[in-house]
Amino acid sequence: MFNVTEDIYYVGVDDAELDLFESQYILENGIAYNSYIIKDEKIAVMDSVDARMTEEWLSNIEEVLEDAVPDYLVVSHLEPDHSGSIESFMEKYPDTKIVLSMKAATMISLFTEKDYLASLIQVKENDTLSLGKHELQFIMAPMVHWPEVMVEYDKTDKVLFSADAFGKFGTLETDEDWTCEARRYYFNIVGKYGAPVQTLLKKMVSLDIEVICPLHGPILDENLSYYIDKYNTWSTYTPEDKGILIACASIHGNTKKAAEILAGILEAKGAEKVVVTDLSRDDMAEAVEDAFRYDRMVLMAASYDAGVFPCMEAFLNHLKAKAYQNRKVALVENGSWAPTAGRVMKTALEGMKNITVTEPLVTIRGAFKESDVPALTELAEAML
Repeated sequence: MFNVTEDIYYVGVDDAELDLFESQYILENGIAYNSYIIKDEKIAVMDSVDARMTEEWLSNIEEVLEDAVPDYLVVSHLEPDHSGSIESFMEKYPDTKIVLSMKAATMISLFTEKDYLASLIQVKENDTLSLGKHELQFIMAPMVHWPEVMVEYDKTDKVLFSADAFGKFGTLETDEDWTCEARRYYFNIVGKYGAPVQTLLKKMVSLDIEVICPLHGPILDENLSYYIDKYNTWSTYTPEDKGILIACASIHGNTKKAAEILAGILEAKGAEKVVVTDLSRDDMAEAVEDAFRYDRMVLMAASYDAGVFPCMEAFLNHLKAKAYQNRKVALVENGSWAPTAGRVMKTALEGMKNITVTEPLVTIRGAFKESDVPALTELAEAML
């Protein structure tokens, strides 16, 4: 626990033991479930935490409030990692009013056993709530990244409580660069919803924001333009860096060998950055992150059951789900007797927006040979 401002307290909790976020995203350094308290004439608790950490969260609240009781529980987002402790909170503080968006009011019963209808205060765009010295302004942010999401702006301390926006993986104890894990978080969780993020960013322009308090990751109170610029880049699907991701799906190692040789050719010819990921072994979420980070990509896959090796199929499905677009892509297939991977990959890319598929399609037959180098060299030149 610590002070964010004189009247705003952090009462969230670190979950260092969780290995998979949303049961799919690898966590090397856990996750933070952020919650805040605004102490004023009226007391507002800003969001709940995952049920895994209920007891510690309630203890933090009690320590900050001492003998006081909260007047409001503001619910920005109903996903279980933020709504999981609402019932326990209401058992302890039954007179608290739950402040939430009108859409959230129709959804809260999906995540609680009890009926809280009598306790709800439903708010809409630009409604305000006075706590005394502090006044909260409510800003709707539907599909960032659920339909009921709202964010709150404290006009007094100029703090934006941003829900899942500007969040990242990792506990608050984790000492690491914000950008990498925030990017992996963004594209894998929020990535599909670039247009709603843009709408929220446009609303933020009119606010004088000095601090951003997300529901995951560190509180941002310096150089806010950096973080906002990153979100603008990511949500417009603009390549962040010049570089080439080589994503390979190799069964026996021959396609991977070709990927490594292609990487060497690209680097020798002056490529700004080349990253090779083995889709069978490396973190799929990081591969998705890199696909959006760089302006070019090479897909290299073995043919499999008259289609494409499954991990490549999974990768393409992830990219489609997250609205991959505005990139240049080259294809390399491997097939001993009936190469099919290239056709399958190209068909998948045709369903994505503004993807330029570069010629030539390179076909490798079985083991990689020196005779395959000229075709890879031609492909490298086309990508540069």
